[in-house]
Amino acid sequence: MGVTDVVPAAAQSLADAHGARVHPDVEALLSAGVDAAYVCVPPFAHGDAERAVVAAGLPLFVEKPISLDWDTATEIAALTAKRQVLTAVGHHWRYLAIVEQARALLEDRPVRLVTGAWLDKVPPVSWWPHQDRSGGPVVEQAAHVLDLARHLAGEVTEVTAVGNGTPPPVDGADVDGATAATLRFASGAVGTLAATCVLGWKERAGLEVYADGLALAVTETGLVVRDADGPRTVDSDPESARIAVDRAFIDAVRGDGDDIRVSYAEALRTHAVALAVAESAATGRAVTPRSAEVSHV
Repeated sequence: MGVTDVVPAAAQSLADAHGARVHPDVEALLSAGVDAAYVCVPPFAHGDAERAVVAAGLPLFVEKPISLDWDTATEIAALTAKRQVLTAVGHHWRYLAIVEQARALLEDRPVRLVTGAWLDKVPPVSWWPHQDRSGGPVVEQAAHVLDLARHLAGEVTEVTAVGNGTPPPVDGADVDGATAATLRFASGAVGTLAATCVLGWKERAGLEVYADGLALAVTETGLVVRDADGPRTVDSDPESARIAVDRAFIDAVRGDGDDIRVSYAEALRTHAVALAVAESAATGRAVTPRSAEVSHV
């Protein structure tokens, strides 16, 4: 097991915690012989590491968001498809047991409305409040909610968004402090997304889903169901989902399972929606998410 990082102290700390060896760069790590690779870098740093892993033909796990832009993400998607490498992306909400319960409850009821929110603070990393480093709160944070919306309500065909044009109260910040968006789904459902990073705490992150005679509220920590039988709550442990997404990837690498719920190609579809929201907020125009179908290169 090995670790590499552009910050040597960070690499050493992680390696010490897990009994791993530190390598000076990605090439040295891959040359040492590994069975699979995790690429856990900020949005702006995606690209080179993934190219190297795919060129080596290794299974690839990528932290979300998968890139800062569309071109890098579609290039990597095409490369992984061409080499037919195993991929997974860290949209761990898909592994919450309550999410599968929500899907089961919606199985015979068409979704009419979804309302998503990510209401939070600025994370304590230097690159986050800069648009050209993180992509902004929707791309970097609220992508979890958009992925859940796709999972429960289907594909998004159009978004319209506005940003408030005022950054959060952090030195040098240039991302919108608040964004509001409307979503149209292929199924006919409509939705909204609200995101802010101006708080000093995490207020709420989750999705509400409304179908005929049914209201669901999903967060990492629980599911609230309201129907003709009245309200009921199912608790959830978010840590179990974070473990499950890793376990599914490692099992698949070993050939012991097939429970990867978000491949790179699937994550690309969510990334398309997040980028569409960001583009609409920047331009003031309705935007159709780009096609996530990629051809081999």
